[in-house]
Amino acid sequence: MKVDINEILWPLGGGGPKRRSLRRVAGLTLVEVLISLAIVALVFGSIIQGYVTSGKVTEWSGYSLAAQSLAVQTLEQVRSATWDPQMNKCEVTNIPLQGSTLSYSSSGSWTNYSGYQTSILDVPWKSTNYVMATNFVNFKVVSLAFNTNVQTILARVDTVWQFSGWGGADTMFYTNTVCTFFAPDNIDPALLGN
Repeated sequence: MKVDINEILWPLGGGGPKRRSLRRVAGLTLVEVLISLAIVALVFGSIIQGYVTSGKVTEWSGYSLAAQSLAVQTLEQVRSATWDPQMNKCEVTNIPLQGSTLSYSSSGSWTNYSGYQTSILDVPWKSTNYVMATNFVNFKVVSLAFNTNVQTILARVDTVWQFSGWGGADTMFYTNTVCTFFAPDNIDPALLGN
């Protein structure tokens, strides 16, 4: 029995009832493979860079919010202090500040109290990787424009903190500022013109 080789190769693309020529299958060239690998590396590199940048911005935001909270904490100390000019009672100047200066007017009442406080930002830290912040505090007695008998206190807190997470050897300093006015605890309505 004679066997034709084309009948055996027919399922593999060989001859068969009708003669077929073997088709050539085109593959990828080395240049195409290298270009596709470069594109994949660029895409994955961009994704990783995006995650790293997102982490740095998140860390910076945490420090900024902690600094803002530290400034508000100092303002809360001032708001909770008793200030009643009619009873000649003022606890605002009892807030402990380093390097404090206290100015008085010609009538003997205080007009300006300033100084600074240092503290660790309230973000998670372990061992020595904490971040220090400095609150520069200024309290100033201001008379209202429409009535000089009524005084308010202008309280301003500037919290300065450092961040070196952007890369490189540069450490950048940032400042969060909180400013508010508040009135004495007890004011005689006659002084307001009522």
